[in-house]
Amino acid sequence: MARPFRLAALGDLHCREDEHGRFREVVKAVNDEAEGLVLCGDLTDRGVVDEARTLAEALSLLRVPCAAVLGNHDFEAGQQREIVRILREAKVAVLDGEYAVFDKRLGVAGVKGFACGFDKGTLQAFGEPAVKAFVQEAVNEALKLEAALGQIDTPHRVVIMHYAPVAATTEGEVPELRPFLGTSRLATPVDAFGAQAVFHGHAHHGTLEGRTPRGVPVYNVAMPLLRKAFDRRFRVIEIAPPEAEPFASEHTYASGPH
Repeated sequence: MARPFRLAALGDLHCREDEHGRFREVVKAVNDEAEGLVLCGDLTDRGVVDEARTLAEALSLLRVPCAAVLGNHDFEAGQQREIVRILREAKVAVLDGEYAVFDKRLGVAGVKGFACGFDKGTLQAFGEPAVKAFVQEAVNEALKLEAALGQIDTPHRVVIMHYAPVAATTEGEVPELRPFLGTSRLATPVDAFGAQAVFHGHAHHGTLEGRTPRGVPVYNVAMPLLRKAFDRRFRVIEIAPPEAEPFASEHTYASGPH
């Protein structure tokens, strides 16, 4: 049986070009506490390359593998391809319907995701072409995630995305905003292909944990939420064998803010 994997996770870094020292402390703490790191979107604040360079400078100091997805902020300036290139040069696996493998033990499938609403309020492809195109974007993200999960053959597997796959982790946000923070369509491939945990960001004022319809744990790791809840910038989850529950090691928060 494969031993558990200690995975650090955070999202919504919103790195700015003048924050050269801000994430070095995060990287140092991750190196000390975890075996891998996942980043759940909004890596930059305005989606410009100088912000990506600042973040890449810090991430280049990682001694553990790292995978990431982009968020909506990373698309703001239309420089997302260059952002991906810069981060990949820092040995960050930026995923968009692909997967990465950490230490031959943990498979990480990643997509950005999209909005479309949750449960009975999920928007359907009916009516105007603009509505159909909006829904299709969410469907495409779910299909990319399905393709990535279908290729993973490791003892452990997790999913990372920016948008939320369940309504539960958006609780606490302005009610009118919640349908734009994610969609239940993203939970369907997770439940169909299996994963031990899902990590997302985007919902800064949401709830820390939820579950997919089939009970897969979902963790909201938006950095503003983690700082409010734990006075930390990342969370460490122990990914246990499939028959066991992922375990959030509470003592990992005891060392104070990073």
